[in-house]
This record gives sequence, structure tokens and C-alpha cells, in this order.
Amino acid sequence: MKKTIIIILALILLLAGCQGGALKRLEEDGFDFSYTIENTTGSTAVYVYNWGEYMNEDLNAAFEAVTGIKVHYDTFQTNEALRSKLITGGSNYDVIIPSDYMIGLLIEEGLLEELDFSNIPNFADIKPHLKNPAYDPGNRYSVPYMWGTVGIIYDTTRVSGPVDSWGVLFDERYTGQILMFDNARDTFGIALKLLGYSFNTENEDELLAAYELLARQKPLVQAYIMDQIFDKMEVGEAILAPYYAGDALLMMESNADLAFAVPKEGSNIFTDAFVIPKGAANKAAAEMYINFMCSFDAAMANVLELGYSTPLTHVYDALELDEEEYAISYPEDLSLFEPFLNMPHHIRELYDSLWIELLR
Repeated sequence: MKKTIIIILALILLLAGCQGGALKRLEEDGFDFSYTIENTTGSTAVYVYNWGEYMNEDLNAAFEAVTGIKVHYDTFQTNEALRSKLITGGSNYDVIIPSDYMIGLLIEEGLLEELDFSNIPNFADIKPHLKNPAYDPGNRYSVPYMWGTVGIIYDTTRVSGPVDSWGVLFDERYTGQILMFDNARDTFGIALKLLGYSFNTENEDELLAAYELLARQKPLVQAYIMDQIFDKMEVGEAILAPYYAGDALLMMESNADLAFAVPKEGSNIFTDAFVIPKGAANKAAAEMYINFMCSFDAAMANVLELGYSTPLTHVYDALELDEEEYAISYPEDLSLFEPFLNMPHHIRELYDSLWIELLR
């Protein structure tokens, strides 16, 4: 019994030490989380599911410190993996952060809770153009977390000629040095744009043409991966990859040989947003967490850590970026970019079958 008590006390001290370290790092960076938010939710914990490498995790400790609510934090790699976990009932998450088109599908399938915005007053600071989106008219279910664009990250010392087209990812000169996304929408989207088609085509012949193009590309591809693109490109294990603008900036900071380009055929613009799964056990605590993450200090600490584009007006107004950072994270001309939309059931099934066949 004494040993058990000692172990529990040791764990409590360890957790307190971790929390203290997180708060100290945030304080050293100029952020203040010394205040207290009264926990009136009746919850002692909140369960959060986010993309990998997509949060300044010191903020979870800060939320715990100011509210007394423990954050249990897990990560996923694709929207499809997130949905699979929800529909199979293998999760107990209170806050999840899918992308735009997936939010539309989860709403359609009745898998999300409507939000009580009286618990999320910081929603008022969301930029107007990100409110009332096509994937969630009226923002009944979602609060934007980050937004951004997709382009090509490449090694300037090992790629010949300009990188201004998706076609460079299909160049045989770079066989074995090309990475591709490990999900159907992003990877098929690249082929669709190269062929001159919309990301959101419902034309089955166009999707089959994209499949055939990707099948011809497959022998050139080193790997179909997600978060690992960051690591492989950063250390020079590959030459070319599609990736997200926010991460591209971080990669370029650590490897001066890397550069980022938006292909002339057009690319994806995305919004990832906070939503609450249907039947979440800690809904009010989840809304408290969302509101906290949209507070100025939390959102600014997050943006500075990640490099992605903030949806919050006051955070954007306070940013001090150089010209290249603004151009990559906040492009003025959005005419080249297209969002992914939720697709009809039969098109989703076609995507699934073609993706399975491509990876076979």
C-alpha cells in the first residue's frame, strides 16, 4: 500500500513538473497563463484528437493550469482514419480537428454535436471570410482552427529547372526521390489538377484518368506518407514532395536548401476546424477548450510554433512576418486555390476502390 501511494505521488509530482516546464517556456516567450478560468462544466478531463505535429502542446498544459481540466491528447494522420475511428465507435473524444470536406461529411452522417457559442465567445474574432463556410453553413458545428495551402517542397540543389508545375512530381529524373501524400483526396487532387480538372469533379472518366496518371507515376515514388514527409525532406532523404505551406516554412528554416512553390495548375486551400463528436461526454469542457485555444495568447503561441495561417483577426494583425513568410502563409491572390468539398457517396466509393488499387 505504501509503495502504491509513493508511486502515485511520484506521478503527480512528475506531471506537475511537466506542466510547470510548459508554462515556463510559454512565459519566456512572452505569453501569460497565470489567470484562472472557473470550471463550471462538471468535467475533470477533455479528450482531444488532432493531426500529428499540429499543435504547440505546451498549450494543453496551460489549459490544465488555468482550468484544472486534464487534457488527454492523441493524433491521427488522415481525415479518413479519423472518420473510421468515429464510425466504428472506437473513440471517446470530446474535440476533434478534421478538415473542411470531412466536416461536411461528418455533418451529413449526423456524427457531430451542434455548438453552444455562448461558451465560445472568442469565435467573434474569427475572420469574416472564414465564417459561414460551404462545409458548415452558419457555423453550427465548427470553429476554424488553422487554414493554409498546399504546394511543392523541394531541394533547390538537386532539382533542375523551375518548379512551377505538378508535373515535376512525375519526372523520371527524380525516380525514387519523390514523396506523395498517403491519402486519396490529396494525391488524386494533384493528378486531377495536372490534367486540368477540378478537385471536386464528379466525372468518373476524369477520376479514372487521374488514376491512370498516378499508376504511371507509382514506380517513381519513394513512399506514400504523411507526417514523415516533414522529416524526410528536412534531412535530404527525398528531393520533391507535396506539402502544407505552414510546415514548409519550418522545414525551410532548418534546411536552407529547401524552397516552396505553388504549381501553376492550381492547388488546395484548406481549413481545419474544431468540432465535437456526437455524444461527447464532456461537451461543455470541449467548448471551454475551443474557446481557450482561440484566445489571443494561446492562438499566437500556436501560430508561431506551427507556421500555419491563423483564422483570428487580432492574431493576424499582431504578426510580424518577413515578406516570404507572408507570401507563403497569407497569399494575396487566392484565385489559384480550390477547397475540397464533400463528395456524393458513389464518388467516395470510387475514390476508395481506386486508392486501394493504386497501392496494391
